[in-house]
Amino acid sequence: MPHLWSHRLLWITRVALVVALLVTVAFPEWEQFAGKGMGFRAPFFLLPLAVVPMVWRFRGGHDPYPHLVDTLVVAPFLVDTLGNVLGFYNNFNATDDVLHFVNWVLLMGGVTLALGRTSVSKLTGWTLGWGLGGLAIIWWEAAEFLVQEMGTAGLSLTYEDTIGDLLLSSTGGAVGAALAIWLGWPRIRGESADR
Repeated sequence: MPHLWSHRLLWITRVALVVALLVTVAFPEWEQFAGKGMGFRAPFFLLPLAVVPMVWRFRGGHDPYPHLVDTLVVAPFLVDTLGNVLGFYNNFNATDDVLHFVNWVLLMGGVTLALGRTSVSKLTGWTLGWGLGGLAIIWWEAAEFLVQEMGTAGLSLTYEDTIGDLLLSSTGGAVGAALAIWLGWPRIRGESADR
Protein backbone atom coordinates (compact mmCIF):
# COMPACT_ATOMS: atom_id res chain seq x y z
CA MET A 1 0.00 0.00 0.00
CA PRO A 2 1.54 3.35 -0.99
CA HIS A 3 2.69 5.40 1.99
CA LEU A 4 0.33 8.35 1.38
CA TRP A 5 -2.77 6.14 1.23
CA SER A 6 -1.81 4.08 4.27
CA HIS A 7 -1.20 7.32 6.19
CA ARG A 8 -4.60 8.73 5.15
CA LEU A 9 -6.41 5.48 5.92
CA LEU A 10 -4.87 5.44 9.40
CA TRP A 11 -6.03 8.97 10.20
CA ILE A 12 -9.51 8.35 8.79
CA THR A 13 -9.78 5.27 11.01
CA ARG A 14 -8.50 7.10 14.08
CA VAL A 15 -10.75 10.14 13.67
CA ALA A 16 -13.78 7.97 12.86
CA LEU A 17 -13.24 5.96 16.07
CA VAL A 18 -13.07 9.11 18.20
CA VAL A 19 -16.19 10.57 16.56
CA ALA A 20 -18.12 7.30 16.91
CA LEU A 21 -17.17 7.03 20.59
CA LEU A 22 -18.21 10.65 21.17
CA VAL A 23 -21.63 9.82 19.71
CA THR A 24 -22.03 6.88 22.13
CA VAL A 25 -21.16 9.08 25.11
CA ALA A 26 -23.15 12.13 23.96
CA PHE A 27 -26.36 10.19 23.26
CA PRO A 28 -26.55 7.39 25.86
CA GLU A 29 -30.35 7.49 25.68
CA TRP A 30 -30.40 6.13 22.12
CA GLU A 31 -32.03 2.71 21.99
CA GLN A 32 -29.02 1.00 20.42
CA PHE A 33 -26.84 1.98 23.41
CA ALA A 34 -29.26 0.84 26.13
CA GLY A 35 -27.59 -1.55 28.54
CA LYS A 36 -24.40 -1.80 26.46
CA GLY A 37 -22.11 0.02 28.89
CA MET A 38 -20.92 2.38 26.16
CA GLY A 39 -19.77 5.02 28.65
CA PHE A 40 -17.68 2.36 30.37
CA ARG A 41 -16.31 1.04 27.05
CA ALA A 42 -15.35 4.38 25.51
CA PRO A 43 -12.13 5.02 27.47
CA PHE A 44 -10.96 1.44 26.88
CA PHE A 45 -11.76 1.66 23.17
CA LEU A 46 -9.48 4.70 22.95
CA LEU A 47 -6.47 2.74 24.26
CA PRO A 48 -5.70 1.07 20.90
CA LEU A 49 -4.95 4.54 19.52
CA ALA A 50 -1.81 4.53 21.68
CA VAL A 51 -0.66 0.91 21.33
CA VAL A 52 1.23 0.95 18.02
CA PRO A 53 2.77 4.43 18.51
CA MET A 54 4.03 3.39 21.96
CA VAL A 55 5.47 0.08 20.77
CA TRP A 56 7.04 1.78 17.74
CA ARG A 57 8.74 4.40 19.95
CA PHE A 58 9.79 1.76 22.50
CA ARG A 59 11.48 -0.19 19.69
CA GLY A 60 13.43 2.89 18.61
CA GLY A 61 10.99 4.64 16.26
CA HIS A 62 12.71 3.41 13.10
CA ASP A 63 11.14 4.48 9.82
CA PRO A 64 8.93 3.69 8.16
CA TYR A 65 6.09 4.07 10.65
CA PRO A 66 3.80 0.99 10.45
CA HIS A 67 0.66 2.80 9.25
CA LEU A 68 -1.09 -0.37 8.09
CA VAL A 69 -0.36 -2.17 11.35
CA ASP A 70 -1.74 0.79 13.31
CA THR A 71 -4.87 0.91 11.13
CA LEU A 72 -5.52 -2.81 11.56
CA VAL A 73 -5.13 -2.59 15.35
CA VAL A 74 -7.55 0.36 15.65
CA ALA A 75 -10.08 -0.82 13.03
CA PRO A 76 -11.82 -3.53 15.12
CA PHE A 77 -12.72 -0.99 17.78
CA LEU A 78 -14.12 1.33 15.13
CA VAL A 79 -16.10 -1.49 13.50
CA ASP A 80 -17.53 -2.61 16.86
CA THR A 81 -18.48 0.95 17.83
CA LEU A 82 -20.08 1.63 14.43
CA GLY A 83 -22.04 -1.60 14.82
CA ASN A 84 -23.63 -0.06 17.90
CA VAL A 85 -23.98 3.48 16.52
CA LEU A 86 -25.75 2.21 13.40
CA GLY A 87 -27.93 -0.20 15.40
CA PHE A 88 -26.63 -3.33 13.70
CA TYR A 89 -26.34 -5.26 16.97
CA ASN A 90 -30.01 -4.56 17.74
CA ASN A 91 -31.37 -5.15 14.24
CA PHE A 92 -29.31 -8.04 12.85
CA ASN A 93 -28.80 -11.12 15.02
CA ALA A 94 -25.70 -12.23 13.13
CA THR A 95 -23.81 -8.97 13.78
CA ASP A 96 -22.08 -10.16 16.95
CA ASP A 97 -20.91 -13.40 15.35
CA VAL A 98 -19.78 -11.78 12.10
CA LEU A 99 -17.88 -9.02 13.89
CA HIS A 100 -16.19 -11.40 16.32
CA PHE A 101 -14.68 -13.16 13.31
CA VAL A 102 -13.95 -10.06 11.19
CA ASN A 103 -12.53 -7.99 14.03
CA TRP A 104 -10.07 -10.72 14.99
CA VAL A 105 -9.03 -11.10 11.35
CA LEU A 106 -8.19 -7.37 11.35
CA LEU A 107 -6.59 -7.26 14.80
CA MET A 108 -4.41 -10.33 14.45
CA GLY A 109 -3.56 -9.42 10.86
CA GLY A 110 -2.13 -6.17 12.26
CA VAL A 111 -0.30 -7.93 15.08
CA THR A 112 1.18 -10.49 12.68
CA LEU A 113 2.33 -7.78 10.26
CA ALA A 114 4.04 -6.12 13.22
CA LEU A 115 5.80 -9.41 13.97
CA GLY A 116 7.02 -9.36 10.35
CA ARG A 117 9.16 -6.37 11.32
CA THR A 118 11.09 -8.58 13.76
CA SER A 119 13.35 -11.57 13.18
CA VAL A 120 10.70 -14.26 13.76
CA SER A 121 9.96 -16.80 11.04
CA LYS A 122 6.66 -16.97 9.17
CA LEU A 123 5.53 -20.04 11.11
CA THR A 124 6.42 -18.43 14.42
CA GLY A 125 4.67 -15.22 13.34
CA TRP A 126 1.50 -17.11 12.43
CA THR A 127 1.58 -19.13 15.64
CA LEU A 128 2.13 -16.04 17.77
CA GLY A 129 -0.60 -14.13 15.91
CA TRP A 130 -3.09 -16.95 16.39
CA GLY A 131 -2.08 -17.51 20.03
CA LEU A 132 -2.25 -13.83 20.92
CA GLY A 133 -5.67 -13.69 19.28
CA GLY A 134 -6.79 -16.58 21.46
CA LEU A 135 -5.54 -14.83 24.59
CA ALA A 136 -7.16 -11.57 23.52
CA ILE A 137 -10.63 -13.12 23.16
CA ILE A 138 -10.35 -14.91 26.50
CA TRP A 139 -9.60 -11.62 28.26
CA TRP A 140 -12.24 -9.80 26.18
CA GLU A 141 -14.91 -12.28 27.25
CA ALA A 142 -13.76 -12.06 30.88
CA ALA A 143 -14.03 -8.26 30.73
CA GLU A 144 -17.54 -8.47 29.23
CA PHE A 145 -18.55 -10.83 32.02
CA LEU A 146 -17.25 -8.41 34.66
CA VAL A 147 -19.09 -5.49 33.02
CA GLN A 148 -22.30 -7.53 33.06
CA GLU A 149 -21.76 -8.48 36.71
CA MET A 150 -21.36 -4.78 37.55
CA GLY A 151 -24.94 -4.21 36.40
CA THR A 152 -24.87 -3.73 32.63
CA ALA A 153 -27.94 -5.70 31.60
CA GLY A 154 -27.93 -5.31 27.81
CA LEU A 155 -25.03 -7.67 27.09
CA SER A 156 -27.20 -10.81 27.58
CA LEU A 157 -24.19 -13.07 27.88
CA THR A 158 -24.84 -16.80 27.87
CA TYR A 159 -22.55 -19.81 28.00
CA GLU A 160 -23.40 -20.66 24.39
CA ASP A 161 -22.70 -17.10 23.23
CA THR A 162 -19.35 -17.01 25.04
CA ILE A 163 -18.22 -20.35 23.56
CA GLY A 164 -19.32 -19.19 20.10
CA ASP A 165 -17.39 -15.91 20.51
CA LEU A 166 -14.27 -17.78 21.62
CA LEU A 167 -14.40 -20.07 18.58
CA LEU A 168 -15.23 -17.35 16.05
CA SER A 169 -12.62 -14.92 17.32
CA SER A 170 -9.82 -17.45 17.69
CA THR A 171 -10.57 -18.75 14.18
CA GLY A 172 -10.62 -15.16 12.89
CA GLY A 173 -7.24 -14.64 14.55
CA ALA A 174 -5.81 -17.68 12.78
CA VAL A 175 -7.17 -16.44 9.44
CA GLY A 176 -5.94 -12.88 10.01
CA ALA A 177 -2.47 -14.10 10.90
CA ALA A 178 -2.41 -16.34 7.82
CA LEU A 179 -3.53 -13.48 5.55
CA ALA A 180 -0.84 -11.23 6.99
CA ILE A 181 1.79 -13.89 6.28
CA TRP A 182 0.46 -14.53 2.76
CA LEU A 183 -0.19 -10.94 1.66
CA GLY A 184 2.12 -8.74 3.68
CA TRP A 185 4.99 -10.59 5.25
CA PRO A 186 8.34 -9.10 4.23
CA ARG A 187 9.90 -11.37 1.63
CA ILE A 188 13.39 -10.10 2.37
CA ARG A 189 14.36 -9.39 5.97
CA GLY A 190 14.50 -5.66 6.47
CA GLU A 191 11.88 -4.95 3.81
CA SER A 192 9.04 -2.86 5.23
CA ALA A 193 5.91 -4.67 6.32
CA ASP A 194 3.93 -1.49 5.60
CA ARG A 195 3.14 -1.69 1.91
